[in-house]
Amino acid sequence: MSLPTESTSTRYAADVSARIPPRDAVQGIVELAPRDRAIWELAAPHLDVRDNDVHSLYAYGLAAALQALLPGSRAEIVLPAILLHDTGWSTVPDKLILAAIAPGGGRPDLVRRHETEGARIARQILGSLDFPETDIEEIAAIIDGHDSRPEALSPDDAIVKDADKLWRLTPHGLRTVQGWFGLDADQALRLCCARVHDSLFTEPARAMARGLAAVASLDLAPERTALG
Repeated sequence: MSLPTESTSTRYAADVSARIPPRDAVQGIVELAPRDRAIWELAAPHLDVRDNDVHSLYAYGLAAALQALLPGSRAEIVLPAILLHDTGWSTVPDKLILAAIAPGGGRPDLVRRHETEGARIARQILGSLDFPETDIEEIAAIIDGHDSRPEALSPDDAIVKDADKLWRLTPHGLRTVQGWFGLDADQALRLCCARVHDSLFTEPARAMARGLAAVASLDLAPERTALG
């Protein structure tokens, strides 16, 4: 006769908080630097369209992670550029944005408009914060072509392009794309994989993309969904 088994608590009975290291002692935690917080405050009103504000924050985190791994890149260029890269969508009528970014690319003129307008807005914001003129022009050049230009101008440009695309494979990116186009989760994942993997410029970004896609695909696996 077997003995009854005792249920096992899922919560440890002791306090482990003393074993948790401080934030500055661990890798991978990202927060906006004071310089970038000032940019964000001025950029946020231009990003309040189609979840571009949330997108830009997640892309900032991805860009910061990539920048730390890629020698020769500069945080003072990459991070302002990624915060400002989509500000130009604020000049495009909201009802036309999805037509511009939908699969098939029906409105490349609007994609181009958001780039040129984004570069203009970036110059205004960075100029008001007394950024060096050479840095302003480099950041504006990255924004002015971050979607339409097929090549990267520099390592900094490559990171901005890669972080922008990688967002699509994050949980927020997949949910957003799913809602935009009325897709189910598997369709959104396949669409985003098709639009991300072959368009990345850096090896760290390619590794991140495969990791994000692997986790997202296993979330949809029958073995995982059966577990509730």
